Amino acid sequence: KPNKVVEAKEVYGTSSLEHPTVFSLVQETGAYYVGGNFHGINSVAFPYPVQTPAEVRAVLPEGKPVVAFQNRNPIHRAHFELLVCAQRDVKDSTLLVHPTCGLTQPGDIDG
Repeated sequence: KPNKVVEAKEVYGTSSLEHPTVFSLVQETGAYYVGGNFHGINSVAFPYPVQTPAEVRAVLPEGKPVVAFQNRNPIHRAHFELLVCAQRDVKDSTLLVHPTCGLTQPGDIDG
């Protein structure tokens, strides 16, 4: 059973319930986490193409650094500028934009 107060402090730097993600972790996340390999459970079917982590790694150039950005909503101008600066800082890098699915927060743009 996870110690969510310790987890919040180590991950977010605070255990204050005034922090919206800490509040969600402590008050809304279930009592137990499940991890490891699952057998007999099929992946969710999405109405758009998706790739497994192994499939993503297979298309990245071998031996070349990767600048990766994971986002849960469409990229806006600030994201774009962050990506341009990060890629410029890592010589000869490949840029990987990795969209995710999940809960949105107030103010997010629908994907």
